Amino acid sequence: MLNPIHLRTLRECVRTGSFAEAARGLGYTASAVSQQMMLLERAVGAALFERSARSVRPTAVAQLLAERSQDVLGALAKLESEARAMALGEHGTLRLASFATASARVLPPALAEIVARCPGAEVELDEGEPDEVLGGVVDGAVDLALVFEYDLDPREWPISLHRTELLAEPLTIAVPSAHAAEGPEVELAELADEPWMCTREDTAGARSLGRLAHAAGFTPRIIFRSNDYTVLRDLVARGLGVAMLPGLAVSGEGIRALRPAGVTASRRVLAVHRPHNGNPLLPVALDCLRIAASTLLLV
Repeated sequence: MLNPIHLRTLRECVRTGSFAEAARGLGYTASAVSQQMMLLERAVGAALFERSARSVRPTAVAQLLAERSQDVLGALAKLESEARAMALGEHGTLRLASFATASARVLPPALAEIVARCPGAEVELDEGEPDEVLGGVVDGAVDLALVFEYDLDPREWPISLHRTELLAEPLTIAVPSAHAAEGPEVELAELADEPWMCTREDTAGARSLGRLAHAAGFTPRIIFRSNDYTVLRDLVARGLGVAMLPGLAVSGEGIRALRPAGVTASRRVLAVHRPHNGNPLLPVALDCLRIAASTLLLV
């Protein structure tokens, strides 16, 4: 394979017609230039110069190499520049995954900051529950995923992944604004006869509500289930029942978020990634996510 350094030297020799002049222009010694041209002649299997005491005359092969190598060297220089930019995080692709409430509250400011820091980077985003996105992180299809874990329903994580906690969302009880409950807290037992709304039965949120209610001495009467906390919140606002919501899901009008008395349980938002992922955009994303999470005001 032809050495690009030798090709650059060849082009200077052809341009100047002198090894000595080429050496001065490139910062080499004349003997170094001569040695490079000998190695290049050996690589192509043909003489490149007719040598005399005062000058060198390029052969037809040398002229061909000098002319055709311009595009090759330009492409290599561009490739080198692109590789350096990617290594610095100025270009490249960052593949993210998240769950709905984090996508709505955490990601917008974080993504804006990532783009501001690395305007040449491309960010791809997919959405799903933890069990739906973890496989992509493990097999390398996703660089980083935002996932959650309830204190009342701990789970096991793949040992091959590194976890960074971004925030802990307090679990709150959402009631309609006109509800009779007073103060910032409520005894769960006082809501035993209320109609409840909750996530699907096979979810950590549903299991956490069941455990909280069991500790308070009742089984909640679930009238509606949805994994979309926006739907649950809006149904509460219309006076159709009450629901347990994590902090990121508490927003909008028509509801009050009460703390369950004597309970300090949370849903924790984590960023997970492979510890040896060399994507230079990954530490940028982690830093931007930490900043975005730290500025959130949760109930």
